[in-house]
Amino acid sequence: MNDKSYTNWISMSDVALIKTIGEFVQSHRIKQNRTQDEVAGSAGISRSTLSLLERGENVALNSLIQVLRTLDLLYIFDIFKIEQQVSPIALAKLAKQKRQRASKKDNEEQPESDW
Repeated sequence: MNDKSYTNWISMSDVALIKTIGEFVQSHRIKQNRTQDEVAGSAGISRSTLSLLERGENVALNSLIQVLRTLDLLYIFDIFKIEQQVSPIALAKLAKQKRQRASKKDNEEQPESDW
């Protein structure tokens, strides 16, 4: 793994998860050298709501999304993307149906040449 140790998210309480999210937001805000007032204003929320979020208190999900957007952190939602997967059997059936060569059309009229 990388320099951070593995976190067992399943064993964490909801309160601990919310606190971890708040610390994540605060850490990135400080790395970007932005004040709570600046981020809250850009996100369209109050400074007190941002402060609650950073302390690990309950805030609305849309407030979190607005803050993440302001801090350019929406990439963390990539984990929620659902990708279509083709089963190996369906893939084999598709490969079997794939054309292997071109064929001449039977009803195609050939133009007569003057030769």
